Amino acid sequence: MEELYSISDAAVQNGSYDRAERYLKRLVARFPFGSYTEQSQLKLGFVQFKLDKYDEATATINRFIKTYPTHEQVDYAYYLRGLINFERDRTLFSTLVPGDQALREQGSTKQAFVDFSELIKRFPNSSYAPDARQRMTYLRNNLATHELSIAAYYFRRGAFIGALNRAKNVIESYQESPQAADALALMVQCYQKLEEPKLAEDTLAVLKLNAPEHPYVTGTQADRASWLRKLWPFGS
Repeated sequence: MEELYSISDAAVQNGSYDRAERYLKRLVARFPFGSYTEQSQLKLGFVQFKLDKYDEATATINRFIKTYPTHEQVDYAYYLRGLINFERDRTLFSTLVPGDQALREQGSTKQAFVDFSELIKRFPNSSYAPDARQRMTYLRNNLATHELSIAAYYFRRGAFIGALNRAKNVIESYQESPQAADALALMVQCYQKLEEPKLAEDTLAVLKLNAPEHPYVTGTQADRASWLRKLWPFGS
């Protein structure tokens, strides 16, 4: 057991992740119990993550968390699960054109946010918590941008109710994000298009109160049109 672990550990240190995965799987299969096995399962999840085997890595980490809920490194398991989902969408996005990225539902991004949130809730003093918090801020803003892009797309297509609902979701779910002001401005335009002047006026008042320097508040009609094009610059 110790020899297998040493070989796998050396392979990880050298970046030979395929070799490490083979030996770690062999170790876990031959020796289902023991401290080496516990550590091997955790390391196997990391190796599969580095090999971009995201589904396998997630399954390995979930199995570790379920089997060893009180393990001294279980906080790292929660953190690693968040990293897996964090990178899953980033890897996919690199193969998509910008318009596809904006419209694609970000299931893994949302799951990563949940994973990091669970880590912080369960282990607020974990050494991984500060990085998880930073990643959550990034993910929150990413999700808000995604939702706002879809709202702008719907608006440009004349689907004003759909645009309004998406913009509302930005306010309700990501109110601390920088995109919240843009969502309010888009809601104003949606209400105007839907011939709801009172709701448009009330929403504009909220925008002025929270973001008085927003181009929709201070700009000309041309500035507002330019601002809308920036929200969805991929054509109609």
